[in-house]
Amino acid sequence: MDWFEADLGSNIWLYPRGLTRNSNTAKPTVWKSKYGSLVTTLYEGATADGMNEKGLVANLLYLPESKYPEARAGDDRPTLPNSAWVQYVLDNYATVAEAVADLKKESFRMVAIKAPTGEPGTVHLSISDASGDSAIFEYLDGKLVIHHGRQYQVMTNSPTFDQQIALNSYWKSIGGTTFLPGTNRASDRFVRASFYINEAKQSADPRTAVAAVFSVMRNVSVPIGIKIPGQPNIADTLWLTVSDQKNKVYYYQDTKSPSVVWADMKKLNFSEGSGARKLQLAGNPDVGGDQTANFKPAELFKFMIPQD
Repeated sequence: MDWFEADLGSNIWLYPRGLTRNSNTAKPTVWKSKYGSLVTTLYEGATADGMNEKGLVANLLYLPESKYPEARAGDDRPTLPNSAWVQYVLDNYATVAEAVADLKKESFRMVAIKAPTGEPGTVHLSISDASGDSAIFEYLDGKLVIHHGRQYQVMTNSPTFDQQIALNSYWKSIGGTTFLPGTNRASDRFVRASFYINEAKQSADPRTAVAAVFSVMRNVSVPIGIKIPGQPNIADTLWLTVSDQKNKVYYYQDTKSPSVVWADMKKLNFSEGSGARKLQLAGNPDVGGDQTANFKPAELFKFMIPQD
């Protein structure tokens, strides 16, 4: 998660099965969660990242080229703010294929929020599941574009995903052991991540596998204090997450903290009626290690919505 603000108030929430959720928009999308999840939030008003108990993972990243469908006469679909996009996916689907099949129906109209600073909340979504399947979702010129396949392993920010693939193909022809682009721009980070994730040691040992993924993510992170004016996504990397989809362990690291935080979903109670719980990270920079037992009951926040 790269952003120009030093603190997004991020916390990790535990949501059980059976929660009734409301998009909080004028024409609300309402749903009941089929699956429990662990998620990382922004501003206590948006779900940015997370994994559900089936091993489906969803992640949002900033994409300035995003353009969502406009309201049109006769379009009576409910709306969903992109602040709730990740949560909707994690609550409703177990696999990428299931999510793609349903989301491409566009039964709701996606609307964009703004960050409290006024920056447009234009984002794209990546999802992956325990089988290794992946998909990228982008709204471009008001239309939903989906890239679905196991070959899609990396998503960064701008430009759009089709252009990222084209740029990456060029660098593949040169070869990563010969030369890799090294700037903090998203297109360069995409190339480095694509190369290193396949060069990294492949292991069935969870500690080794998680360490390998963290090492790749650190390689493509933006160093603290490096910013490009007018491009809020090319800014400090604030936090990293790694989801062990096989063993159902969710890892989080604040880049200003010396410790990694994790929670074992197999040991958590996601049963209906057990209530939402929160691991308070904002204001607690020294939290570290296994935090499975440290989620506390908390009242649900409302999803951020577009402001007139």
